[in-house]
Amino acid sequence: MTAPVFVVGHFDAGDGGHYVLDGPEGRHAVSVKRLQAGEEVVLTDGAGRYAVCEVTGTEGKDRLIVRLGTVAEEPEPAPRITVVQALPKGDRGELAVETMTEVGVDAIVPWQAARCITQWRGDRGLKALGKWRATAREAGKQSRRLRFPEVADAATTRQVAALLAAADFAAVLHSDFEHVSAPLATAELPGRGEIVLVVGPEGGVARDELALFEEAGAKPYVLGPTVLRTSTAGTAAAALLLGRTGRWS
Repeated sequence: MTAPVFVVGHFDAGDGGHYVLDGPEGRHAVSVKRLQAGEEVVLTDGAGRYAVCEVTGTEGKDRLIVRLGTVAEEPEPAPRITVVQALPKGDRGELAVETMTEVGVDAIVPWQAARCITQWRGDRGLKALGKWRATAREAGKQSRRLRFPEVADAATTRQVAALLAAADFAAVLHSDFEHVSAPLATAELPGRGEIVLVVGPEGGVARDELALFEEAGAKPYVLGPTVLRTSTAGTAAAALLLGRTGRWS
């Protein structure tokens, strides 16, 4: 089992290289995880910088004292994988973000597709986006990641098309088996650069959306003979890509 991960805003240690983890992270370490002297923890900024540290003691219920190790940076993964996720109903959006974070997706772009029942407008949209970002952060810690996925602002269909046009490999997952497509498992993938994968809503990607994405250079793909829910398709596809590109080797 790897050491637990805690998020920090800086790596500035005090006298003797001692670092105080306080606030919500310190409270979780002391009162929930009940860490003791001699145990190992990892501090990270969630953007690749990290330090492996040894616990030296605690103060109260929310201050963990550690001996700060050498600060290092995890190399950026290659190829980078971005999933454009159509907005699911209810809490399935957070489920999608959680599991995609766990498998190793690098960026998630919420997409207001034409057939989405869920609508992100005004304060409701800001609240939903905040939940997605909080879920990515917590899932990143739980899965011991040092680089948490970026959760972008909600994108329009034309903004998604621009992402696809700039990608080194662009794919659209859909459930219209009458449309000419190829298995994602046989696609030729780049060793570096950017992979952008679009996951449509429960009602499928609308034909005009698919036509726009194909015009931008994306190709339609299917995962297999069955139809997955939108909240699980991105995770399944990302796992396939991570295995095939060697990132899980």
